Amino acid sequence: MFKRFRRKRLNPVLRDLLQETHLSVNDFIYPLFIKSGEGIKKEVDSMPGVFQMSIDEILKECVVLKELGIYSIILFGIPKVKDSIGSDAMCEHGIIASSIRAIKEVHPDMFVVTDLCFCEYTDHGHCGVLDPVLETVDNDITLDNLAKQAVIHVKAGADMIAPSGMMDGMISSIRKGLDKVGFSHIPIMSYSTKFSSAYYGPFRDVAESSPSFGDRRSYQMNPANRKEAILESLADEEEGADILMVKPALAYLDIVRDIKENSSLPLAVYNVSGEYSMLKMAGEAGVIDYEKVMMETMIGFKRAGADIIISYHAKEVAELL
Repeated sequence: MFKRFRRKRLNPVLRDLLQETHLSVNDFIYPLFIKSGEGIKKEVDSMPGVFQMSIDEILKECVVLKELGIYSIILFGIPKVKDSIGSDAMCEHGIIASSIRAIKEVHPDMFVVTDLCFCEYTDHGHCGVLDPVLETVDNDITLDNLAKQAVIHVKAGADMIAPSGMMDGMISSIRKGLDKVGFSHIPIMSYSTKFSSAYYGPFRDVAESSPSFGDRRSYQMNPANRKEAILESLADEEEGADILMVKPALAYLDIVRDIKENSSLPLAVYNVSGEYSMLKMAGEAGVIDYEKVMMETMIGFKRAGADIIISYHAKEVAELL
């Protein structure tokens, strides 16, 4: 019967009934960038429609998000002072801990996820404490600091932790740290397969997190490695991750499908800054139908196997849905 339907134009209602992949506003987590200060709402030149905001402006933004049906956010901090170890990230009065408490006080119904890393908080822009000899991240010291950071965030009210530094053993360390102080119920959404990608460029503008030297290839994934990408996510599942993630999304949909077929855990994708900006600027230039390409891209993420989409497009998608 279905073969007959395909031979002629379907009634629009029937077409929708037979659609295999669907988008919902509930699929999305919206990133927010919080900067120390007051009255700050600064648009990022490389990411039209994305802002650095102070806590008071973030509280207003949460009202807008809830009106659109978006109740899940992920927070990134831009502290006033950075140092070699990212102390602000491990301080109960730091930018993220303070933001969580403020959001939860005014908007207790928001589901608050925190990005767990140090690149936004260190003066060198790398994702942890540096080994002075090798001039790369000291994995083991950084693991201890990630556990401290996670506990600070959860005590402030975070609902989920999302470690993004790609440190070996980070999930195990964070899980042990949370469990030790009674937070065994807090889920961990791991950036389990995070590639060393050129698509991150605009993010480093908004998060002010560009490395002062070198790059992050020593601890992020080689874009050429498919099998290793799968193993990285499966290793985090083994350590206790509750949700896996592929970042970036658009150029790595084969990896999304591979991981989906090899793991039963929920899977997120991060629709990163470069992907967002390309669509935005192509739309502004008139070379694509921006809304149609945006929605087609989101469907592509879901069709490949994503259960959750972290995206700067989330507000626009919600308006269209």
